[in-house]
Amino acid sequence: MSFYINNTNQNRPGPINSNSLGGICEKVLIEATKVFDSCVSRSTESGILLNLTGNNPANPALPLTFISAETQIGSEVTVSDIVIDRIENNPNYANVSMNITIPITVTYRDANGVIGTATSSITISKCSMLFVPQPALSPVSITASAIFSSSIGAYNPENSFIVTACIQVLIKVTAQVDLLLPSFGYPVIPPCQACENNNAACPGLDNLPLYPTATTVTRL
Repeated sequence: MSFYINNTNQNRPGPINSNSLGGICEKVLIEATKVFDSCVSRSTESGILLNLTGNNPANPALPLTFISAETQIGSEVTVSDIVIDRIENNPNYANVSMNITIPITVTYRDANGVIGTATSSITISKCSMLFVPQPALSPVSITASAIFSSSIGAYNPENSFIVTACIQVLIKVTAQVDLLLPSFGYPVIPPCQACENNNAACPGLDNLPLYPTATTVTRL
């Protein structure tokens, strides 16, 4: 069982219908990342040079045959050299420029037919007009995520490839804020289907609430 599998409990995530609005029971203050603006850029670029490091296995037999290059799993895109140039007649809008570095995993076959991988990265420049709120105690951040994908490439001397790739970049203007939201209360978390009941050695564990609770709040 999960939130969405064999679960008919009303206290679970899902669509809201008109009859559900009556279940709102409190106003909750939460800390969240608010997205003030966002845009996506898609392009196909050729002639991209990927310098290889960290070959695995080490010392592959040259030349290498390119197989693919993809965004590196588990590594984050880094954003640097951010410039926010506000538009004079519309101060809440700005031309936002930045450099975005995308970590990449390259897969290849060496001259002996052994499949190997290596790491690489590219840095691209982006500029876009975005809504950027005025300065406050909660700082505004410019963040980005990216997808890099290539299946076309040729070996280049000095342990590198020249590739053609599709690049998709998502840029966001965000800030960490406190929001007051209507709430239906805590969800009812369903049991995992594959779990075994090992609570016998932990008296009282079954009766312990999942979330902290409090009696009715009274004002001082």
